[in-house]
Amino acid sequence: MKRIAPMVVALLTTLVLVLIATPAPAQAATAAQRYGTAAEKATNAARAKHDRVKLKGNKCLRKYARIQATKMARKGDIWHQDLNVIARKCKMSWVGENVAMGFPTGKAAVNKGWMKSKGHRRNILRKQFRLGVVVARKDSDGHWYAAQVFGRR
Repeated sequence: MKRIAPMVVALLTTLVLVLIATPAPAQAATAAQRYGTAAEKATNAARAKHDRVKLKGNKCLRKYARIQATKMARKGDIWHQDLNVIARKCKMSWVGENVAMGFPTGKAAVNKGWMKSKGHRRNILRKQFRLGVVVARKDSDGHWYAAQVFGRR
């Protein structure tokens, strides 16, 4: 019994250290992440209905969508950014952008906003695009601003 007690203590100590060192599960997605994900899913659903390939994510495009959404939310206005910069920095042969404000969900931004606008709809359904991301930000009054950036290498 005297030999077992130190082994049990050592085992329990090891178990505690493993539990402490194990990272916690990833935190739940933020509201902005859920907004963007819902918009991306709605975009791909619209593309599927029109026999278009599913858009894939892209780190560089996401960076520029995040910058744009953040700037728009801070200024309380929407505008398009310089797509030539994105094409050059992200090494894309095709780029496009949709922006929106005021839609309560990402799905609404796509289905009630962009898909009802000729130019935005054309971007969503453009066959040339293979990459696409949406980033959303809220302003200080709780209004959503979204930037959807498309590309093709």
